[in-house]
Amino acid sequence: MSPDMADVVLDERDQRLVAALQCDGRLTAERAGEVLGMSARTVHRRWQALMAEGACRVIALPPRPDPAGALLLRIRVLGGKRDALAAALAARPDIPYVDLSASGDEILAVSWTRPGSRDHLVFRELPATRAVTSVTADTILHVFSEAAHWRHDVLTAAERSALTPAPAPVSGTPDQVDLDLLAALEDDARAPAAAVAARTGHPESTVRRRIARLAASGRLRTHVVVAPERLGLPIDANVMLRVAPDRLDAAGRALAAHPAVHGAFATTGTANLQAAVWMRDLQHLYRFLTRDLGALGVDGAETVIIGQAVKRPGKAPGGRAAP
Repeated sequence: MSPDMADVVLDERDQRLVAALQCDGRLTAERAGEVLGMSARTVHRRWQALMAEGACRVIALPPRPDPAGALLLRIRVLGGKRDALAAALAARPDIPYVDLSASGDEILAVSWTRPGSRDHLVFRELPATRAVTSVTADTILHVFSEAAHWRHDVLTAAERSALTPAPAPVSGTPDQVDLDLLAALEDDARAPAAAVAARTGHPESTVRRRIARLAASGRLRTHVVVAPERLGLPIDANVMLRVAPDRLDAAGRALAAHPAVHGAFATTGTANLQAAVWMRDLQHLYRFLTRDLGALGVDGAETVIIGQAVKRPGKAPGGRAAP
């Protein structure tokens, strides 16, 4: 995507088409057109254009550890060393998320770790780094919602329901054929069966049947990679909240249902509830903090505005779309 296109907000039609793919990453143009009131030809043409210009991409999420137990890291670092340390963290396979604060002195990251273990990164490597001035690590106790669950709020409830496949019961464990297909779909979850068959060497009829089964069972977890700026949501922020224990679960569930929240977690630490939000502007963020959070009985809040997303699913270090 060219730099001059990176901040161009998609029109309403294209935003609705992106939201449709969030409901079902392998949605057909015919079904999307039927639900959204567009011709299948228009849907197909616009999806092709959006993906060709890099506005959005559908990936298959690889297997990963249970988010409960992961560490939410806040690393304060001397400004001159920030970018180098962020790049080093982003290069690690056990660090799926790396963000830089807009203030320029803090790195926020997620680290997969075993619950209760003395994480080598937190206890030895980061404290030994001279540029690091402080590290806090809060453990995720419960996941209310995460990025793969977020849906852009431009479809009606009826449209979203019609576009979302009904889950099927999961039985057995994936065999080598399933694992081959999931790996082949990681970079392009919408790849046609013929292309996947050519890549894996499995018969096309088998590939077609297995992909349908993986999708129906939920083992094929798709995710739409799209810059929130293209959806008119340029303000990216993390909000750390203090909530009384008897209100924590209700507050977390309410946050997870909020259209601006793309991640909500109960955590250890002084802030026992953390949320990641995308907002239209600072005024909307202010209203979220004063009205929406106020209604949940929040006792305190700290907000960190994200200046750069260095590493997230489907994005290479540096915030660029992965090839």
